[in-house]
Amino acid sequence: MSIRVGIMGYGNLGRGVECAVKHNPDMELVAVFTRRNPEDLKILTETAKVYSADDAEKMKDEIDVLIICGGSATDLPVQTPRYVQWYNVVDSFDTHAKIPEHFENVDRAAKESGHVGIISVGWDPGMFSLNRMYANAILTNGRDYTFWGKGVSQGHSDAVRRIAGVKDARQYTIPVESALESVRRGENPELTTREKHTRECFVVAEEGADLARIEEEIKTMPNYFDEYDTTVHFISEEEMKKNHSGIPHGGFVIRTGKTGWEDEHSHVIEYRLRLDSNPEFTSSVIVAYARAAYRMAKEGQTGCRTVFDVAPAYLCAAEGAELRRHML
Repeated sequence: MSIRVGIMGYGNLGRGVECAVKHNPDMELVAVFTRRNPEDLKILTETAKVYSADDAEKMKDEIDVLIICGGSATDLPVQTPRYVQWYNVVDSFDTHAKIPEHFENVDRAAKESGHVGIISVGWDPGMFSLNRMYANAILTNGRDYTFWGKGVSQGHSDAVRRIAGVKDARQYTIPVESALESVRRGENPELTTREKHTRECFVVAEEGADLARIEEEIKTMPNYFDEYDTTVHFISEEEMKKNHSGIPHGGFVIRTGKTGWEDEHSHVIEYRLRLDSNPEFTSSVIVAYARAAYRMAKEGQTGCRTVFDVAPAYLCAAEGAELRRHML
């Protein structure tokens, strides 16, 4: 029997989930829910249907796991506790500081309804979180480093696009290579924000716009660019479309540590991601955790979980005996 999946929201992440479900033979996409007019939304899966988000409750007996693809700022804090009333759910909530609060809200609602909710699934939080935890458990005497990029930061790109005179923009986060190599050598440097990453902006300006003012506003923008060395390039719409239309990303989680009675041996654990499509990779992680949510619910589990709480075997379509034969 296939795991019946629903998607709430059909932006970049929702489209990525649809593609990921296609590549998991034990799953089928049943429905896509949208806040837009359902008749105007065209999806790729011919066997699935599009419904209004207002009709989500009516489908609760036809969907095993609902994957919620809204934004972390305003959508997920409301949507995840709401929809876990009717479904087992997975979301990609990524506001790190607010994860404990979000967990409590979802946990309360999930236990009341008897469902499983897995939150903050993706690569950071998500796969990076797991690797930080594993490394900390193994090298207890050590130090953590996380580098992001090179990749497009969608939030920072949007912040630049909101500047007067900016028609379009992409912002790349780039690790400082010398800092990265210092960490890899086990030198345990103390790094400031500016020493870890640089930012590079490609901007299409409106005709007649004051380029010097735009550049100054970018470089001095609090909470986004003022703590970084930032380079601004002004380019044409054609160049933007040709060279900067994708959404790549990635990064590194590194832990350095010492072992031995006198700390005589040094070790470096490194996990790297290099992603051609940030939302499609994130979607693939989410779909694996949708399988876990389904299996945990079948066992009678309820409440909220994060990636820390899900055993790896729940993620894989293969059964335990096969995993032990081929992957252990």
